[in-house]
Amino acid sequence: MLLEKRIPLSYIIKNIKKEILYVILVGVVVHFLTTVFADKLPEMPLTVPAFLGTAISILLSFKMSQSYDRWWEARKIWGAIVNDSRSFVIQLQSFIGPDQQALIKKIAFRQIGWCYALGQTLRGKDALSLSGSYFTEEELMEIKKHHNKPLAILQMNASDITSLKTENEIDVLSHIQLDNSLTRLCDSMGKAERIKGTVFPTTYRFYLTWSIYLFVIILSVALKNVDIYFEMPLLIVVSMVFFLLEKSATFLQDPFNENPTSTSVTSIARNIEINIKQLLQEKEIPQPLHSDSFYIL
Repeated sequence: MLLEKRIPLSYIIKNIKKEILYVILVGVVVHFLTTVFADKLPEMPLTVPAFLGTAISILLSFKMSQSYDRWWEARKIWGAIVNDSRSFVIQLQSFIGPDQQALIKKIAFRQIGWCYALGQTLRGKDALSLSGSYFTEEELMEIKKHHNKPLAILQMNASDITSLKTENEIDVLSHIQLDNSLTRLCDSMGKAERIKGTVFPTTYRFYLTWSIYLFVIILSVALKNVDIYFEMPLLIVVSMVFFLLEKSATFLQDPFNENPTSTSVTSIARNIEINIKQLLQEKEIPQPLHSDSFYIL
C-alpha cells in the first residue's frame, strides 16, 4: 500500500523504461523511413493520431475504473476481516465463562494465525511462514494436510466452539453468534480468493499496449516535417502518459501481489494481532509495521 510519501522518480521510470526504449526505437525508425520516402508518402493529418489518442484514453479510463474497483473491493474485504476478527474475540470473552480463558486464548491466537496465513496464501507464499508460532505441533501437522490452510484453521475454531456448545459451556444464541462471525470470516476469505483467482483479461492489455504503439507510429508519421530533436521528446512524453496509466491499472487489478499499490495484508494482519493481544491483556505486544520506503506490505 502506498504511503503519504513522495514516490521516487526512479520507481516511475523503472516501470516504463522498456516501453520508452521501444518508443524511441519506433520513433527513430519511422522518422528515418518518412525522411527517405517523403515524396511517396501522403500527408498524415494530425486529426488521425488525435482520434486514436482519444480512443486510447477512453479504453484506459475503463481499465483504470475496473482495476480500481478490484483494488477497493480487496481493501473493503480486509477491513471486514479486521472488524470481524476483533468482534469474534470479544464475543468469545463475553459468551464463554472465566474458567475457559486458556481455550479463549487458544482460539484467539488461531485467529491471528489465520489472518497471516490468509495474507500469505493470497500472495502465493507459504501460508504458515508468518503464523506457525500461533499453533501447536499437532495443529500444524493437521493444517499441513489441507490444501486450503486458512480454511483448515477456521474449521479448528468451529470445532472447538461446537464442543463448547455440546458441553453446555455456551447457550444456543451464543453459539449462533459465534458461528455467524466464523461464517463472515469465511465469506471474506472466499471473496478475496475470488479476486485472486479471477484473471483480468490479458487480451485487453495486449490490444491496448499495441494500440499505444500504433498511436506512436501514426503520430510520428504526422510529425515527419518536424525536426527529430523536437519530435522524439514529444513522442516520449505523450506515450509516457499512456504507459504510466496502463501500468497503474495493471498493478491495481492484482491487489494481492507484492506491488507498492497492493493491499497491505501483512501490515493489516499485524494490526489485528496487536488488537487481539491487547484484548487478551498479553504482556508482549508487537509494534505496528513501519516502512522507510514509500509503501508498506
